[in-house]
Amino acid sequence: MIAINIDSEIKENVKPFGLGVVECNIRNSEPSETLWALIDKEMALLKEKIQFDSIKQNPAIKATREAYKACGKDPSRYRPSAEALCRRIFHDMDLYRINTVVDLINLVSFLYGYSIGGFDRNKIQGEVLTLGIGKADEPFEGIGRGLLNIEGLPVYRDMVGGIGTPTSDNERTKLTIGTTRLLMIINGYSGINGLGECITYSKELLTKFASATEIEENIIEIK
Repeated sequence: MIAINIDSEIKENVKPFGLGVVECNIRNSEPSETLWALIDKEMALLKEKIQFDSIKQNPAIKATREAYKACGKDPSRYRPSAEALCRRIFHDMDLYRINTVVDLINLVSFLYGYSIGGFDRNKIQGEVLTLGIGKADEPFEGIGRGLLNIEGLPVYRDMVGGIGTPTSDNERTKLTIGTTRLLMIINGYSGINGLGECITYSKELLTKFASATEIEENIIEIK
């Protein structure tokens, strides 16, 4: 399983902090109608349970926003992905149908409020990722966003450069239909409480909809 190092700049600025990591073999596919029936159901339930103004009060979303501020980024200009998903749902904007694994990660993200990175493990360079803070003019091509200003954002880097932030992942390591090995990182800026439940649900979805095998998991805590 891939190792994840945490830079001192993250440890000093963001506490408590937890990571939920899942790595597994998958069989990805075009968007699944069965999965989307579940996504549609959960989106409707979300709108029944909470109000739009309370999205930012979700503990995981609120903590991610605070982490952005601590790292030097305005979370209202560069929204965490979980918050962006919830806002789309409440504005009755369709979620993008990408592929089965990306779609199920988005489902887990808006249900739990965690910003989640989904990566093609075979495209990651090296056996170690490092979580640090983005630098000025650091090159990063966000998925579907072009060049993204990641200065002040928490960012995972492999041997080549940045691959993921809680706002957007990088085109270089994105999940495609051809992906056979998934790395999923659940960013728990509110701590590790809830990460175990989120991992369990993620594994259930991955097994049901993406025939996941050889599943490995880990929780990393920074106090």
